[in-house]
Amino acid sequence: MDPTALIGFVLALVALVGGFVLEGGHIGALFQVTAAMIVFGGTIGATMLSFSLNDLKIVPKLLTVAFFRNPPDPTETIELIVRLAEEARREGLLYLENRLEEIQDPFLRKGIQLVVDGTDPDLVRNIMEVEIFSIQDRHQTGASVFEAAGGYAPTMGIIGTVMGLVHVLGSIDTPESLGPAIALAFIATLYGVSSANIFWLPIAAKLQNLSKKELLLRQLMLEGIVSLQAGYNPILIRERLTAFLKPEVREAGRSSEREEE
Repeated sequence: MDPTALIGFVLALVALVGGFVLEGGHIGALFQVTAAMIVFGGTIGATMLSFSLNDLKIVPKLLTVAFFRNPPDPTETIELIVRLAEEARREGLLYLENRLEEIQDPFLRKGIQLVVDGTDPDLVRNIMEVEIFSIQDRHQTGASVFEAAGGYAPTMGIIGTVMGLVHVLGSIDTPESLGPAIALAFIATLYGVSSANIFWLPIAAKLQNLSKKELLLRQLMLEGIVSLQAGYNPILIRERLTAFLKPEVREAGRSSEREEE
C-alpha cells in the first residue's frame, strides 16, 4: 500500500473544507444534491462518451493501483537477474527452465522462457520491445480516462452554475431568496473545480508516474535478459543494470554490499 496517495487526498480535502469552516462557513452549505448530480453525472457521462467499454472496464482496477500500489523496486529485480546469470554461467541457459516458476513477474518470466527456448537474441529483443510498447499504450489509455474527467469536471461545474443562475433569475421577484440561491448555484463550480484538482487530475498524474517507473523497470529487465543470453559476466550485468537507478540508490546499494563483505 502507498500511504502518500491516501494521505494526500485526505489532506487536500481537509484543507479545503477546514479553510471554509474556519472562515465562518457552515459545512452543511457545501452539500447540494442537484449540483452533485449535474457535475459528477455530467463528468462521468462525458467521459464514458469519450472511451470504449473496454477502456472503462479497468477504471476500478486503476483506482486500486493509484491508491494502494507501491512503485516497483528495481534493486530486487537486479539481484534476481544477477543470480540467474550466475546460475546460467555455471549450469547453462537450459537450467533456467527450473527457475521459471519462481519468477513472479510475467514480463521477466516470458523473457527468460524465450532465452531457454533458444530464441534468436534479436527476436527476443523485438518481442520484448513490442511487449513494452503494449504496456505503455495500456497505461496511457488508463491515465487519459482520468485526465479527460479532470477536463470535463470544471466545465460541468460552470454549466451547473449557469443552470442555477437561470433558476435564480427566474424567481427574481423574491429578493430575499436571491442570496442563498446564488450561493447554491456556485456550489456546482466548487464541485467541478475541486473534484478535478484533488481527484481526477492527481490520479492521472499518479498513474503516469507509476507507468514511467514500471516502463523503466521493464527496460531494465530487457537489458538484463539480453545480457544474460549473451553470457556476460554477472558483475558486468550488475553494473549495466544499476545504470538505470538513481545515483543515491546506487550508492546505497554499494554501501550495503560493502557492509556485507
